[in-house]
Formats: sequence, structure tokens, C-alpha cells
Amino acid sequence: MRLGAAKDGNTQGKNSCSGRGRRSLLVVFLLSLGACVSMPPNESRNPSYAMMDTGDTTLGQGVAKDSSMNNGNTGALLLGDGLDAFVARAVLAHVAQRSLDVQYYLFHRDLTGRLLIDELLKAADRGVRVRLLVDDMDMAGRDMGVATLQTHPNVEVRLFNPFARNRTRMGQYISRFGSVTRRMHNKSFTADNQATIVGGRNIGNEYFSADPDLAFADMDVLLAGPAVKEVSRSFDLYWNSALSYPVSNLGQPVPPASEVAVQREALRQYVSTQESSVYIQALNNSKLASDIENDSVDFRWAKVEIFYDLPEKITASRDQTELHLSEQLAPYFANVEKEAIILSPYFVPGKGGTKGLCAMSARGVDVTVLTNSLASTDVPVVHAGYIRYRKKLLQCGVHVFEANSKLVMADPAGQYQREDGKKEKGLGLSRTSLHAKMFVFDREKTFIGSLNLDPRSVTENTEIGSVIYSSEIGGELARIILDKSPNIAFSLSLNERGKVIWSGFEEGRAVTYDKEPHTGFFKRLGVQIMRVLPIESQI
Repeated sequence: MRLGAAKDGNTQGKNSCSGRGRRSLLVVFLLSLGACVSMPPNESRNPSYAMMDTGDTTLGQGVAKDSSMNNGNTGALLLGDGLDAFVARAVLAHVAQRSLDVQYYLFHRDLTGRLLIDELLKAADRGVRVRLLVDDMDMAGRDMGVATLQTHPNVEVRLFNPFARNRTRMGQYISRFGSVTRRMHNKSFTADNQATIVGGRNIGNEYFSADPDLAFADMDVLLAGPAVKEVSRSFDLYWNSALSYPVSNLGQPVPPASEVAVQREALRQYVSTQESSVYIQALNNSKLASDIENDSVDFRWAKVEIFYDLPEKITASRDQTELHLSEQLAPYFANVEKEAIILSPYFVPGKGGTKGLCAMSARGVDVTVLTNSLASTDVPVVHAGYIRYRKKLLQCGVHVFEANSKLVMADPAGQYQREDGKKEKGLGLSRTSLHAKMFVFDREKTFIGSLNLDPRSVTENTEIGSVIYSSEIGGELARIILDKSPNIAFSLSLNERGKVIWSGFEEGRAVTYDKEPHTGFFKRLGVQIMRVLPIESQI
């Protein structure tokens, strides 16, 4: 099965100045906002690599002992709960003794983002080398903060595929379309080259149950053992890529020591005001924190493989599929015998993917897809791409579920609660959106990572993920997902006229809708308009 059709494209270079011949005044104006963009030189960046001599660290000693007792396998701990996922990252930063390698698409400057930056700086104060690699998509106006971080002798920050600083970002979306529109979507948090977290979460309140208005139901996995070395290898490839820029190479001067002191003190004071927050209390009292420090985490030990796009994917032609993670995953879909369960919040299978899923169903594979509804998605344009293929999937026997926005899920494979003011670990949640990216194959192998089944993940952005060979994990996740989906999501079917209907449960009673549930006329109209636009490759 092909996970989406490859798109034709051309290789992107450093110089994005283009456009000969006549253009309309509008196009000329738009291009002028970011015209003739040449990125500054980046050859002065110093290469560095994952530390290999970490076997004598606290993490290294514990992992080596446990892995040897489990046939040299990798330990895996699912992190479905947002609070636990935050605590796991904070504790890894707290116990690290040699290195922290942190790679994210988004790293917000909110409560959880600041708390984690504080943990990274405290680790650096202890002598831990910290490498922070963040995609530049969400970093507008934050160069001074990055430069301030980099003044610490044990911290280095790089921005991946950056926008030019001497032109507007909006203009570059036009003049550098196909270049800055391709992003590093990878997510990993690695301590001492011994333990790592990979999965769907970025760094931000909505990913860790700290946003009162939006909660992402997500999934990460904490890995300890041999597979971690491959995550580190992936990090090194991106860190040393010509697309990774120290902020100083983008023109940001080194801030004076007085400014650095002011910023560090501001962060210290901010963290001190959060001492009574649910996050600080959770970190202080966390059983997971205690288990990690005492080497008593209840890992499931199994063979784990790490797959990732190569960073060259960003600048290469889209038909160079040897650079793509999706090609590495294709055999898992092709070799499914009985059952495939797909969780993808942004699900646009394309003609090729739809054909592949239908072929699986035709040969007797029980195929289930759980994705967002129009009401629950945070990106309606993706829903516009998805609905082009929804009816075909239902016609060929694929089971399709769409998350019910009226329910608050603690995690995509666990408990849920009504949106009625009840508390979830001390936090009131008012709206949930599915964000987990997870595939279960025959209840024996499970993929958890950053990859969505849509054209943007498959051909545009870079991704990373793990495949866990565990019938215990696969079986448990499959049972929970299939048991919970009818209660937390709508089951889709076609009526006698071939129209989509949504069936589910709300307030303890069965409900049926013949329109996208919990949406208004104009939202549905907007999606129908977007549906006809030729923008599928960008969603």
C-alpha cells in the first residue's frame, strides 16, 4: 500500500529569488514582500554528535541492567495522559547527567514551555550539554530569547529551515513557496543517549492538559534501551544539516550579560509563581518521576525499530521516496493479515491510500480508522481534503470513526469524561481534538510517532516514529480503542440514498446525525468550498 501519492516537485536551493516575465501587479506586489531572498551563509556552524560514553550514568546503568535481563530489547512505556507526558520530559531533564537532545516542530512560550526551558537550563547549570533543535515555523519574534539561551556555555539552539530575517514571513510564503512551506515535524526528547520520548506531542499547554480551552488527545512513548541510539542518530543528521541555523548566523547579535541576567531572573520568578500549580505539584509528587529515578518504571520490553525521514527530504524532489519514512512503513500495511487500526488526526489518504485501504478490506482485513470530525479538528482545511475520500472508504468496507467534540478524552486509548465541568487531574477541559498518530497492525506491531496519513506528512514535512513489536501493547491498545470508539466518537455509515450518517452516544442515549455533527451552516459551507480547491498537496 502506498501511503499517499508522491508529488512532482523541483529541488529547492538556498537562493529562492525567481520570477521572469510579466506578472500581474498583485503578484509583483506579493513577491516584492519577500523577493530575492538569499539565506545567509551557515558554514560556520560546528558539527556535534550524540554522546556515546553514557553507560556509567544513572540512566545508562539502569537501562543496561534491565535490557540485558530482557534479551537486549528496548523498554516501552505509553504516555497517553498529558500530565504524565509532561512529567516524563521534566524528569528526563532532571536526571540527565551528560546530554539532552531536544527536537520539536513547535515549542510554545507558555506555562509548559517555560517550565521545560527552566528544566533544560537547570540541567545545563549542572554541566549537561543541551542541544535544542526547533523548526522555525513558530519562532517569529523570538530570536532574542533563543540568543539568550545560547549564551549559556552548555546550551546550543538551532532553528531548522529558517525564514530570512530581512524579509516578511508572509512574503516568503509566496516567493519561497515549496521551500519554507516544507517543515521539520519531528518530535523527540532524549536524555544521555539512553532514554527518549517520541510521539505526537509538541511543547505547549494544549498537548499537556494545561489549556482550559483546548486539549489534544495525544500519545507518546518513552523508550529506554538499544532503539534510543537510532533516535540519536536521526537527531545528529538534522542537527548537522545545512538547514539547521544557529540564531547568530541569522543575524541576531549576542545579548549583553546584563540582559541575560534579567531574562534568567524573570524565568526564575515566573517558575516560582507556579510552585502551587498542578504541574509543579505533579512533578514533585509524581510516581512516574520516582519510578524513573529509582529504575522501577513498568516498561514493556520488546523489539523496537525507529523510522524517520532524512532531512534532505525538505529540499529534494518529492518523488525521491527513498528519503521518506512512509516508504519504510509501507510493508507493514502491505503485510497486514487480519486487522489494521489507524489513528490519524489529519487523515487525507489520497487516491493511492484509499485504493490501498480498500484493497486491504477486500482481502478480508478488518480496517478501522479513527480521525477528527469537522467539529473536533483544529485544521478544517484538512477535513476538506479528507471528505473527498470518506464515502469511498465506507463503500469498500472500511470502518470510519470521527471524534465527538462534545466529549473530553483523557487520552486516545483510555478514559473519557463529559464536557460538564468535571475535573481531569485537577484541570477542567472544554474542548478536545484528536492529535495522536498511531497504527496497530494485527495487534502485534504498533507505530507511534509524528506521522499523519496526509500528503503534508508523507511528501512535504519530515517525521519520526517507532514500531513496537509487542502483542501485549498492540493487543491492549486495539481492545481499548475498539471498545471506546463507539462511546467517544461517531461511527459513520451510508444510508439507503448513499448519504453519510453519524451514529454515536451522548448523555447516555443513542444519537444519529445526517450532517456534520455540532457544526453550523457556514462552517460546513466553508469546508465544501475548500474541498474543490487544488490544495491537497499542502494539507
